[in-house]
Amino acid sequence: MSNDALFQAQADRVYGELLARIGEANPQPRLGPTRKVLELLGDPQRTYPIIHITGTNGKTSTSRITESILRAYGLRTGLMISPHLVRVNERIVVDGEPISNEAFVANWDDIAPYIAMVDNELIEAGELALTYFEALTALAFACFADAPVDVAVIEVGMGGEWDSTNVGDGQVAVFTPISLDHTQRLGNTVLEIAKTKSGIIKPLASVVTAVQQPDALAVLRHAAELTESTVVAQGEEFALIENSVAVGGQVISVKGLAGTYRDLFLPLFGDHQAQNAAVAIAAVESFLGGGSQMLVGDVLAEGIGTATSPGRLQVVGVEPSVLVDAAHNPDGAGALASAVATYFTFDEVCVVVAALDEKDAAGIIGALTPIASRFHVTRSSSARAIDEDELGEIVREVAGPDSYEVFAGAEEALASAREWARGAAKRAVLVTGSVTLVGDAIAIADREGWKR
Repeated sequence: MSNDALFQAQADRVYGELLARIGEANPQPRLGPTRKVLELLGDPQRTYPIIHITGTNGKTSTSRITESILRAYGLRTGLMISPHLVRVNERIVVDGEPISNEAFVANWDDIAPYIAMVDNELIEAGELALTYFEALTALAFACFADAPVDVAVIEVGMGGEWDSTNVGDGQVAVFTPISLDHTQRLGNTVLEIAKTKSGIIKPLASVVTAVQQPDALAVLRHAAELTESTVVAQGEEFALIENSVAVGGQVISVKGLAGTYRDLFLPLFGDHQAQNAAVAIAAVESFLGGGSQMLVGDVLAEGIGTATSPGRLQVVGVEPSVLVDAAHNPDGAGALASAVATYFTFDEVCVVVAALDEKDAAGIIGALTPIASRFHVTRSSSARAIDEDELGEIVREVAGPDSYEVFAGAEEALASAREWARGAAKRAVLVTGSVTLVGDAIAIADREGWKR
């Protein structure tokens, strides 16, 4: 067996051990177990500064853009994002690259005995063992210390206050737009959700927030006051001045905290990505110079111009065009629909859609209906996916009885959509509604060579 095959087999073994734990659908509102593991490991999360990012939509893209700018400055970066699209290695990124199988396995084998110790203590106390995400968080922090990194950009898994990533203390706390999602865990109002997310604000932190609903912004300001932190808000201290469509993305100009940055090429589609970039710039300004030092123009241009965000309006196929986007709530789907209408010139779009059972599927479908010529309804490989027939009924109620077809699996739905798209010029396929479905589509596109 080659070394590559050996390390892949070992990485699969580690991933299997993680999957055997309580899954991400059932996060535990606690920090104690993750903190205990990290204490046993010598608190690796304290060996580097952290930029901590939460919100409802745009977290991953904002995290990736922030990390790209920091890396352009010559810093060795760590990036933790979730969920992954195809491989779990995507969640732990060092210096712009998903962690290697070798490092992934070696770090896990180093921390596994300590995780087992905490598991045993929890079980003896009548509590649940460490969850998948708690164990993965401990692994990420350990990997970044082992690398080592100069700074880590950490995306919250869910919420904030009790999310396991909150064992790290962010010198900069970043909030992307807060709206309704995960309501069964975080609350039924934006106010309740904002309170949970505000828990990432640590004493004397710099707080950077995107445009928020007034109630949410008030919560963030109150949390900052209690922790003697400073708040800078998009639309007040910093702003997106303008953005325009360009080949392969867009050109943006941003009023930052310390200066104005004009004509930056951002290779991502959608007005929402321009807003995410503005937040990322303010976050980096806050981190590098306390918001008082202007970023170096050519370095910023490199960081913005090399930013990527896989699974976010990503083109995975040509002839016919196939786009994937991980929008999985109504606000995300609305931003996606607007971006497709603005940044592309398709005459007809077939939307291949799946959703998880806790999501507002009707809201997602309603937001996508203005750009959808038809829906191909299916289910992803997730155990939490809505049954395709049930989702089909939702599509029928929202978009009409002649608007959709139902497919038992993603491969069949995608094959049929691509065949339809070949039937006329300027037709395209859009895959969305579920991060897992997007991951499935990316894997199929890579395997079948849709871009060749």
